[in-house]
Amino acid sequence: QYEFPSWNQSSNRAPVTVGWFSGHRSVSSSVQVGKASATHNQGRKFHKDLTSLPKPLTVADLSATPDDSSKVRISFKGTLGSYNEDAALKAYPKCKTVPCDEFEDAFKAVELWLAEKAVLPIENSSGGSIHRNYDLLLRHRLHIVGEVQLPVNFCLLALPGVRIEQLKRVLSHPQALALSDIFLSKLGVARENVDDTASAAQYVASNGLRDAAVVASIRAAQVYGLNVLAEKIQDDPDNITRFLVLARDPIISRTDKPFKTSIVFTLEEGPGILFKALAVFALRDINLTKIESRPQRKRPLRVVDDSNTGAAKYFDYLFYIDFEASMAEPRAQNALGHLQEFATFLRVLGCYPMDTTL
Repeated sequence: QYEFPSWNQSSNRAPVTVGWFSGHRSVSSSVQVGKASATHNQGRKFHKDLTSLPKPLTVADLSATPDDSSKVRISFKGTLGSYNEDAALKAYPKCKTVPCDEFEDAFKAVELWLAEKAVLPIENSSGGSIHRNYDLLLRHRLHIVGEVQLPVNFCLLALPGVRIEQLKRVLSHPQALALSDIFLSKLGVARENVDDTASAAQYVASNGLRDAAVVASIRAAQVYGLNVLAEKIQDDPDNITRFLVLARDPIISRTDKPFKTSIVFTLEEGPGILFKALAVFALRDINLTKIESRPQRKRPLRVVDDSNTGAAKYFDYLFYIDFEASMAEPRAQNALGHLQEFATFLRVLGCYPMDTTL
């Protein structure tokens, strides 16, 4: 519905081969979650039995058929209790969440009909854009059908009965540790990186670690039977992460509520060409909320003979833009029609309602 085939010069994509098997996986490459040793058995009585929790899907392990068709199934990267799952539950409070091992696995879960939608983070007010997911938006043909703005509440979690002065180390995702630097520096504890915040909570709970805490969400504490020692420990109290909701089919654009449109395009060579491309929105009073550029993978370098000493090399870029207008509005249609004059490739990634709640 939103593709412009005559401008698409990058449609030749290699097919994805999916191997089908069922196997046990570790929670992360840096932390292996297994049975607690005999020295930790005493700590098991403080927390839940975690053996029944579902294991995240991987690209090579997508054979399970979801058994609850009465709820919308939302795939996300991480394990139960992660902030990604919190975003899915904010968008669809009664959904059935489908944990996946990697961001690309969340895309594949939707493409293989194991989930109706996927939720993935795209930018954070403190950490900036998540470039990996911009690349995946172009690689896959899912459509953006919604967005979620989630305030981040970093909490310090530990086993029941553990006091904060007993802690010797704190485990979490590297970004969560970095964004809680002030609080953790005052504690004077060692920091250990884990693939995601909920995996850290699962690791501490599964192994009954009484000298370790994690930085994770309140829901992670509920899922893994941990206590909340402190809340809102992030350096920036107004830390917000923006998520995108993806589906196999686009939704119908409307004008009865605020809509946002996301596009990606490439440009011809020439001076002032980017200025001209952005001007098509300014001329129609369309507000741009996001501009992101990523080097093209298939043709990363552009060679230009502009000197007597040889050729100069420049990156050839893809431009991602979000703007506040619905594709049902003539001004948005006219802007993209105008952009066609400069763009060598253009795709509308999605037109979707804006999330105005925090």
